[in-house]
Amino acid sequence: MSKLLEKNQEAPFFRAVNQHNQLLYLSDYKGEKNVVLYFYPKDDTPGCTIEANDFTALAKEFAAENTVIIGVSKDDCASHRAFIDKYGLDVQLLADTSGELCESYGVWQEVEKDGVKKWKIVRSTFIINKQGILEEAQYGVNPEGHAQAVLELVKALNA
Repeated sequence: MSKLLEKNQEAPFFRAVNQHNQLLYLSDYKGEKNVVLYFYPKDDTPGCTIEANDFTALAKEFAAENTVIIGVSKDDCASHRAFIDKYGLDVQLLADTSGELCESYGVWQEVEKDGVKKWKIVRSTFIINKQGILEEAQYGVNPEGHAQAVLELVKALNA
């Protein structure tokens, strides 16, 4: 079980490929932009689609707050591209096929449902400020209304 992150600690470094197979680094944004890094279980499933569509609907407002939105799952680049194309998403999606990024952010967790234990990505969101410090570390979030709540937190950060 990986350790859960807490606010005010340094965000774990990441390097992963996005939907276009381009490498993205957390350090790409240092000193420039806040980063909303959200982890979700799987492309094109109901909750994940709600979340991605809601972040897309608010993308311009996040951009106005100097903030990029990056989603992460274990799906590959092709799956991410299909997901983005199907819904016209305006977010970058990282392909964490090795699970390394999920581990470093503590979102790969063993969960029990109906007496059966299995490992999965627990829907989680991290707000990383321009200095690379975690402003928020939220585990087990509900996709309904989540993007709006995150936008409020980002606005407060910039206030």
